[in-house]
Amino acid sequence: MSGAVLTDEETRARELVATHNRDAGESALPIGVLTPLSGPGDPVAGELVVRGAVLGARYAAEHLGVEVRLLLENDQRSATVEHMSRSAVGGLAKLAFLDRVSAVVGQWHLRTAPVVAEVAEEIGLPIFVENGHNTVTRGRRQVFRTYFSIADRAPMMAAFVASRGWRRVAVLAADTVFGQMLADTLCDELASTVPGVQLHRIDFAQDGVADLDAQLGEAAQFGPDLLLNAGVVRTNYLVIDGARAAGLLPGIPMMVCFPFPMRSADYWRLAGEAGAGVVWPATRFSPSWEGLTPIGRWFVETYHRDFGSYPPDNTLNSFTDVTILAQAAKTAGTGERAALHAALTSGTFDTWRGPVSFGWSEQDGYHQPPELVLQHYRAVGDSADDAVIVWPPEAATGEYLDPRGGR
Repeated sequence: MSGAVLTDEETRARELVATHNRDAGESALPIGVLTPLSGPGDPVAGELVVRGAVLGARYAAEHLGVEVRLLLENDQRSATVEHMSRSAVGGLAKLAFLDRVSAVVGQWHLRTAPVVAEVAEEIGLPIFVENGHNTVTRGRRQVFRTYFSIADRAPMMAAFVASRGWRRVAVLAADTVFGQMLADTLCDELASTVPGVQLHRIDFAQDGVADLDAQLGEAAQFGPDLLLNAGVVRTNYLVIDGARAAGLLPGIPMMVCFPFPMRSADYWRLAGEAGAGVVWPATRFSPSWEGLTPIGRWFVETYHRDFGSYPPDNTLNSFTDVTILAQAAKTAGTGERAALHAALTSGTFDTWRGPVSFGWSEQDGYHQPPELVLQHYRAVGDSADDAVIVWPPEAATGEYLDPRGGR
């Protein structure tokens, strides 16, 4: 792809990595960052992943005495001429066999993570994934996750729907792996949890769609109590636009299925008043959360100083994964892959939410998710730190404000 024009996100990400690596010595721990930095993937998410990895590497040098060199690959580099997964595996091969990295972080898309994880498993390369694919860690010994899966979030979302008495749920789902897995898992959970639920599911093509006005018009005719937005990347905003045009928003409660509202500046710019009242599943994390450990406080303060905002959870995830790898390498005394893996699977690691260790099961593999909550914006312009937790009840920090009035 020589001569390709870089996206703004990839340009900034590569500058961040290059700046960090100038101070990394020859013996620094090599960690690969394989993440989307151009279309058809989500380059905004990829840039945020890179920010977290860079801060993790900086923390490791300053507080753990472990130097880290980051090797960055855009897993969408050739995705415009071949399948996204082939592009991502090509990036993994370069990191594994040419750059000889000790481990990899940064896999964001459900369309690429399973095949990348399969190849990493075959070659014995530890890898951390940053997405919610239900089965990506299952049965695998080289794949780690410190984030929650779709299956983790579905019971909590369904329980909240039941608590509100919502019975008519319109589900708008993209035809990607993520969109379909979300819709399938959530519809099954709603059917088993919400008495008398009526589901009206509309699947749509993710690629090439310019608007979803017709689909949201159909949803409006259904007369939902709740709009469940399972769009992906840009189409989550097309769902909002179509719902606004159909008269559903603002007014009908909306739940989205992953934490993109936490990118608050982008969220309000693109959603506007129609985005008020949204609910989403997220890691129990906020800049003012009293549960933050010293490493978490350092992360929040440093991110705000460097980037002028508070960090979303995809940045938090990659930061966590790099700092865990640095601690494991310190314990192992080497970055050799087998020794690093042994340290990962036997150690306990300091993180923003307290100690984490990786017990293995056939069902979940090495999957250690954080505490999960439902967050809620109550007013237009709220920041991530203004969001309140509305579920589960024992963790609630504020009341849910129904956009139709009442609580």
